[in-house]
Amino acid sequence: MSRRTSDYDESDVRIRPSRRGSRPRSKDRPAHEDAVPGFVIGVDRGRYTVLVGKGVGGKDAGGRPLPERIVTAMKARELGRKGIVVGDEVELVGDTSGNPDGLARVVRLTPRRSVLRRTADDTDPVERVIVANADQLVIVTALANPEPRPRMIDRCLVAAYDAGLDPLLVLTKADLADADSFLANYAPLNVRYVVTATGESGFEGLELLHEQLVDRVSVFIGHSGVGKSTLVNGLVPDARRATGIVNDFTGRGRHTSSSAVALRLPDRAGWVIDTPGVRSFGLAHVDLARIIQHFPDLEPGTSQCPRGCGHDEPECALDAWVASGQAGPAGTSRLESLRRLLRARSGDAD
Repeated sequence: MSRRTSDYDESDVRIRPSRRGSRPRSKDRPAHEDAVPGFVIGVDRGRYTVLVGKGVGGKDAGGRPLPERIVTAMKARELGRKGIVVGDEVELVGDTSGNPDGLARVVRLTPRRSVLRRTADDTDPVERVIVANADQLVIVTALANPEPRPRMIDRCLVAAYDAGLDPLLVLTKADLADADSFLANYAPLNVRYVVTATGESGFEGLELLHEQLVDRVSVFIGHSGVGKSTLVNGLVPDARRATGIVNDFTGRGRHTSSSAVALRLPDRAGWVIDTPGVRSFGLAHVDLARIIQHFPDLEPGTSQCPRGCGHDEPECALDAWVASGQAGPAGTSRLESLRRLLRARSGDAD
């Protein structure tokens, strides 16, 4: 017996499913209590190469340290637009076995201890994070072929001070030019340095450089052609970083490394992060006050400066501070170096 149209109950009602799915949405993100820690050693087009286990930390279900392995991962959707760079410490879920065909997900980004940034130029408001969690910035420059660019070095020093990294100046090709006269420009800054050369017995100065890298995460930065990748290959024999030559017409090197990569020193003595060669280093993001903090002999003198003082004008109180001897016997040269760095922040890099 058929029912009339008006004789129905709610169980007869059919609802068309939503195109977006019928599962209720929640703002509560998954806890991922089984996530394992990892260290990002490479980034390539949305895929992350992550070291998991041993020195990185983490334990299996039985409480045993995780064996070390390399995992390929992608960023989980819940991280949104958070960028991930080489040096980041992350947590992963999914296939973390090290299977080359497996894929894990980065679900958490550990707060960074340090961040090295740069901008495209001094007017660009967009910051570009180069690496995270480094301890020192290794500024590599050649003494000849190509000619050194002191203002570029100054900019790298400013970036190191701003990021809270210890700068280390590495001069290559000392067999082609004298290093002493060049180093005299940086003596007031008390910047550590290593001089390397190609000699009759091979690559000289590499052992001294290695000593400065032990137990640290070091970022190598420099122009193409200065010998940066050659240094890295000498420090990490199986690195196989591509090396380039200097253009005879421009005097500049050709880019050979396309992305940053973290490489472990032999015997697990530390990490070297090799970066692509740079032609400019914008500092639009830098707070000038942070540079002055790295001059503890001069910083107290700024308390008498007029409001908004850029510390490079006639009204600056630092001149009187240095003249009074309160900055020590090297005060004059230190002030000149400080002002050189402050001008590097707002001047041309070339």
